[in-house]
Amino acid sequence: MPAPHEVLGVDPAADEAEIRAAYRRRAKEVHPDQGGSAEQFQAVRDAYEQLLSGSAPDRTSATESAETHGRGTQSPTASREPDRPEETVTVEYLDYEVLDDHGWSLDATDLFERARRADLEPDAHGRLAVEPGETLLEAAEHNGFAWPFACRGGACTNCAIAIVDGRMPPPVGHILPESMIERGIRLSCLAAPITDNAKVVYNVKHMPDVAELLLPASRFEQTHSK
Repeated sequence: MPAPHEVLGVDPAADEAEIRAAYRRRAKEVHPDQGGSAEQFQAVRDAYEQLLSGSAPDRTSATESAETHGRGTQSPTASREPDRPEETVTVEYLDYEVLDDHGWSLDATDLFERARRADLEPDAHGRLAVEPGETLLEAAEHNGFAWPFACRGGACTNCAIAIVDGRMPPPVGHILPESMIERGIRLSCLAAPITDNAKVVYNVKHMPDVAELLLPASRFEQTHSK
């Protein structure tokens, strides 16, 4: 069975930047929308997580983890906060595009108060329920919304959101650099707020820096984009 660095096509001594770049390249190559398979995509993601965590658990463990949690393997170090809610939570959302339309700032302390007073369309602002185990992207889709995405595997920022209020721990195996995590940027395809009444701004993919990690939209997004 290929070693993680062989799966990504990097040198065993590759640094984190090289690993991240290789992950984006390989994720795009093997994505089901690009002619790959779900198994290939999962193998690439497993390899990426193993290299970032500095460990290389056997494939059986990785498979069991993917089947149990619906995503790749977790870092073997220390216990982590769950990256999806363990009970139903309500999330208030706002479309980033609305900020430009109204001259609002993402940093405004009364941003969501302004949104409530603006009487926006339901796809631009509202509340949705996130069920236990759901990602935020899945919850949006289950509520009839077409939020942007591409890889659904943490290899791009097409599905990026900004967490304005609440907790949304970043999971293992994503492309976001620490600087974005510190700014509250998260990937809706991998996780969801774990606190009730959280506030998020979605569709932030065109924010500075965030746009640099975009991938071509999936066929679903191309069909449903507004």
